[in-house]
Amino acid sequence: MRISALVTGALAVLLLVGVAVGWSPLLSLDRDVSGALHRSAVAEPGFTRLNQVLSDWVWDPWTMRTLAAATALALWWRRERRLALWVAVTSVLAWALQHGLKVAVGRTRPSWPDPVDSAHFPAFPSGHAMAAMVSCGLLLWVLALHWREGHRGWGALTGLAVVSVAGVGWTRVYLGVHWPSDVLGGWLLGWCCVAVAVVTYRRRDVRRPPTTGPDKGSRMGETR
Repeated sequence: MRISALVTGALAVLLLVGVAVGWSPLLSLDRDVSGALHRSAVAEPGFTRLNQVLSDWVWDPWTMRTLAAATALALWWRRERRLALWVAVTSVLAWALQHGLKVAVGRTRPSWPDPVDSAHFPAFPSGHAMAAMVSCGLLLWVLALHWREGHRGWGALTGLAVVSVAGVGWTRVYLGVHWPSDVLGGWLLGWCCVAVAVVTYRRRDVRRPPTTGPDKGSRMGETR
């Protein structure tokens, strides 16, 4: 996970620099992909409406954050309070990072003479893509801590998470409200946040001295 955090963080920084300085190959690719998808969105209103529903309701950032909040509350109720706080704090810090970068970069969203959707705030990184990656990543991490290897529900939930993360990125570009690099930036930053959360949580477990005495069981339940 440490390598994953370093790699995704480095790639996110490189992408951020490319967007900030207006690197021509990146901007050209953004325009080409976005233009092709926008033409399809204008020509296919039924499919466009489906993408709007998925983007604005099913995979909306607040839907994803509600999922993360529900996960944290469930962990708190199970008395796994340190893990609950880790999930909640990671979600909040990721949200703050996303908004801070939007303001700092100030990237303009795509503009079309015949728009099929609209969005507010600067473009980079995509809040939808980052929220989905963070929330789904945290949920899968929590489930991995609690389920035995080979649990029959793991494959289905992993597939659902992958579809959600990839799907919301697709909808944002297809609807013409984000450049592809905005979505890629959201994915990279989101996974980096999850990886850092996992690494720091494990490091604290390693540094914690062994617990002896009657309260050992409760502490094990809190840190598993």
